[in-house]
Formats: sequence, structure tokens, C-alpha cells
Amino acid sequence: MRRHDEVPPVTIAAVSVEDSKQRIAETTHELLLEAHEVPDPRHQELLDEVVILNAPVARSIASRYRSKGVDPDDLEQVAYLGLVKAANGYRPDASTAFLSYAVPTIRGELKRYFRDCAWTVRPPRRVQEMQGSIAAAEPELIQRLGHVPSAEETAEALGTDPAEIAEASSVRGCFSTLSLDAPGTVDGTISLLDTVADDEGGYDLVEDVHTLTPAVANLGDRDKRILELRFRNGLTQEEIGHELGVSQMQVSRLLRGILERLRAELVVRPGPTKG
Repeated sequence: MRRHDEVPPVTIAAVSVEDSKQRIAETTHELLLEAHEVPDPRHQELLDEVVILNAPVARSIASRYRSKGVDPDDLEQVAYLGLVKAANGYRPDASTAFLSYAVPTIRGELKRYFRDCAWTVRPPRRVQEMQGSIAAAEPELIQRLGHVPSAEETAEALGTDPAEIAEASSVRGCFSTLSLDAPGTVDGTISLLDTVADDEGGYDLVEDVHTLTPAVANLGDRDKRILELRFRNGLTQEEIGHELGVSQMQVSRLLRGILERLRAELVVRPGPTKG
């Protein structure tokens, strides 16, 4: 026998997902009906409740566009924006249920975001739009087929040509680029920046030598010797003076004269030869 102070066991009936969805749909419809009849600020308060109540739908749609190089928080914000637009644009007297109107609105907002804002390299608009359609259709196709759909399977589902699917799929990497600070090797010992080729100084040297050779060939032996001692051997003007038996002042004047002649030789371009 149970004592009078004992609490009787409570049985909680399981609530199915479909029942939960149905209750949300009914509550949403009631809120939209009331919002249609009242002015602001109550009108806007009711629409805000509709958005909060259906926010999981927006998040679910946004999750289908992940792994495309866009921050998940940004995707959710765009999806919420689409939901807000749907709540404001829906008319309760329409025969279409709210979600039947809201889901395409949210998807359209996400596709526009990818088309207009998320590209690092911007392909043609038709390719951008096809990329958005593929991203939206893939999760359902994977679930139905049990594997990643081929271009032919995706094309059949979207009613387009496989070549267009292949072209759009080839630009999947255009939504983001790797940071130069990202690891450049598997072990992460160097960054991606370390693997980028630098300008090769040797090419500049070859070009300089090729340009100077004809001009230097026109100099006398002593001038060539002064250039060799100064720029090849790295001697100071005083050391060159000792080497040639002249003063440092004379070396300075000689170097200045040599460099001026070379400069003049390099800027002069011979005119066309006459036949």
C-alpha cells in the first residue's frame, strides 16, 4: 500500500518529431494571423516570435552550405535574414504553408550571398548560380543515392547538362584562399609563404652584365682597371690610388668621369641604319 505522502509515478508521453513540427506550424500560423490584424509594435513582436520559433529551420538550411569556405556564423546570419524576409513577406490568406514559402526564400538569400559576396575569384554569374544549386541539392542526393552524386546524376536532378555541372564544380575553391601562414608541409615545419618562389637576383645580374658589356668594351685599359679594382675587388679610392700611383682625389675624378661616360652610353639608343 502506498503512503499518502508518496508522489505517484509520472508517465511522460513521447513526443514525435512530426508532432513537434505540427505544433510549431500551427503556432506559427496563429502568430501570423494575429500579426496580420494588428499594427506595430505588436505586429513586429509577433513576427519576431515567428522568426525565433522557426530559427532551427534556418540553421538547418545554412548547414547544407557549409564546407564551402564561408564562416558558418555568416551562413546562419544570412539564413536568419532570409527567414526575417519570409516572415515579413508572407500573407496568411495564401494557400501555401509558411515553411513552403520560407524555405525557398532562405535558400535564395544564401545563393545570393554566395553569388555576390563569397567569391575570391569571380566566375560568370551562370556558373555562380549553378554552384549554389549544386550545393543545395547535394545533401538530399547523397542521402537518397548513398554516395556522392556524379555530374550526370546531379545534372538529372537539376534538369541541366552534365557539362554545366562539371564546370560549376570546378570552381568550388573560389570561395576562399589559403592563408600564407598555413602549413606548407605535412609536419608543419614551414609555412606556405616559405614555399613561394622569390625573385631570382641572378636574372637581374645577367641582364646588367649583358647591358654593360658593350659600354665597358669602349673604355680604355686604365678605366677598365679602375672599375675592376673598385667594383670587383672592392678597394677603396685610397687603395686604388696606391695601386695606380695617383692621389685619392684623382681616383675620385676618374671614377666620376668613367661612370658618366657609361651612363651616357647606356641612355643613347642608336638610330635605324640607312641602306
